Amino acid sequence: CLPANQERFANGKLVTVQFHPSAQVVMTAGHDRSVSLFQVRNFSLNPKIQSIYLESFPIYKARFSMDGEQVIATGTHHSLFFVYDMMAGSIIPIPKVRGVEEKFIRNFELSPDGSFMLLIGTSGYLHLLSMKTKELISSMKVNGRCTASAFTPDSSKIYSYSKEGEVFIWDVRSRKCLHKFEDEGSLEGKCIALSKNNQYVACGSSSGVVNLYTTDACLKEARPKPVKAIMNLVTSATCVTFNPTTEILAVASRDTDEAVKLV
Repeated sequence: CLPANQERFANGKLVTVQFHPSAQVVMTAGHDRSVSLFQVRNFSLNPKIQSIYLESFPIYKARFSMDGEQVIATGTHHSLFFVYDMMAGSIIPIPKVRGVEEKFIRNFELSPDGSFMLLIGTSGYLHLLSMKTKELISSMKVNGRCTASAFTPDSSKIYSYSKEGEVFIWDVRSRKCLHKFEDEGSLEGKCIALSKNNQYVACGSSSGVVNLYTTDACLKEARPKPVKAIMNLVTSATCVTFNPTTEILAVASRDTDEAVKLV
């Protein structure tokens, strides 16, 4: 296939590449302060639909909303974030969220049911926002520093992975911590993913090891045994993700070239 962004290569590092949830569209976003949308065709050129430019706002992360109508983009050094409303064609800045005392807003997750946005703050804070109003619902706190979080497929729970290698499981409705467990052998937590069928949890750490657990063991045991420890990466595991049918797990490290493995 041709490069997805053949019609407009970025002028800087790309931090996000994501398929639209329902249309044949791919989004790219990155340090050149732009978000671009391309139509995906099988083997012909992928025409650019549009690019939006966010002045003096190098992008840290961008994501389609679950209904595919918005793009949420956070910056590398900003406490505000942007919502691009694709239906209206408008770019809406969301300045400081009331109740969220964060110098920078960078990492976030969106719930699969489209109701919530979770901001991963500093000092272990997690801020749950309403996707509709972008206002704070509640904040939670893990021990240490939170490095990654993931919603369960039914959006009822959040798994938060701390730098210290512990995973905290939260109930979204009550915002109470239901359980916590230690990721075996983790020196520093980096990334976490839950499978679409809610069967597995994958935890990637700074040593490059990705531990695969069954969800049942994670909910019951304080020190669950991994079903498998994936040792194929030699640098820090910075990305783990399951394919939609839970048959393949992708593990990757951005610390070295071509460090992508499919398990």
